[in-house]
Parts: sequence; C-alpha cells; structure tokens
Amino acid sequence: MIQTLRSDARDNRERILAAARELFAAEGLDVPMREIARRADVGPATLYRRFPTKESLVTEAFEEQNQACSQAVDRALADPDPGRGFRGLIEQIFELHARDRGFTAAFLAAYPQAIDRAAAMEHGYRGVAVLAARAKAAGELRPDFTVEDFVLVMRANSGLRPDESRRFAALAIQGFRP
Repeated sequence: MIQTLRSDARDNRERILAAARELFAAEGLDVPMREIARRADVGPATLYRRFPTKESLVTEAFEEQNQACSQAVDRALADPDPGRGFRGLIEQIFELHARDRGFTAAFLAAYPQAIDRAAAMEHGYRGVAVLAARAKAAGELRPDFTVEDFVLVMRANSGLRPDESRRFAALAIQGFRP
C-alpha cells in the first residue's frame, strides 16, 4: 500500500533529504542525525518518523543520485546525435560526481547491500557501450575508446571541485575525439 503524505509531511521529508545530501557530501556519513534534523529545521522525532535509521536516510539520499546517473545515460542514448549525447553524458556525470564529493564511495563502503549495485552498473555500462558504438560509427569518438576509458576518467574526476570537474570534462571530451 502506497502512503500519500500530507503536503507538510512531504515538505519535511524533502527538507530532510536535501539537508542530508548536503551534509553527507560536505562532511561524510558520520554526520549526526540531530545535525541533519537541525539543518532541515525539523525535530529529531520528525526525522526518525520519516527515516527510522541512518541507513534508511542514507539509502534514500543515494537513490536520487543513482536515478540522476541513470537518467543521464537515458538522455544521452535518446539524443539523435551520438557525439553530442556522449559529450553531454560526460558533462552530466562529472557534474553529479563533483557535487557528490565522495558521497557515493562512502555510501557504498558503509552500506554495500543497500542497493542493487549490479543492476545500476549494468545499466550504466550497457548505455555507455551502446552510446560509444554509435559515436564511433558517426566518427565522433576515437576508434580505440573502451567503456573502461570512461570509468577511468570518472575515477579521475572523483573529489574535484565543480569548476575543476568542468575543465576536466572538457579535456576528457577532447581526448576522446578521433
């Protein structure tokens, strides 16, 4: 049964998630629940009513990022210009990771069973592989590009500030051109 939240409860939930994402990205997963409640301007009871455990809060906060990555892959695949789609994917993923500042790695280390990582990774790898094949066929991507190259530059982007990440995305895109 899906429970529909009142508008104030929905607003509280969204403020809690926004505060949690911001604090987790800036300070890591050790942020106390009371600090998240304070930042969200709700009482601890409200926070625990919506998220009874820290793991449930962290998992929900991560799910939005996971969905954003998946949507970026889907948008890139839907672009009729495979080169533009590929470039856009790099820019979007790098931006997400720059805002993340290690949250994903901390989440996966602390709660390895919280999400179906295999399914999320499969969607991403498959999408990048399809997009890369299209971009290669269009002459927009170097012929020796592999999905592992994409993973490599994503890892290298980890921990960069947003301005650095944008610059690195531009360099990666240039390096992937034929």
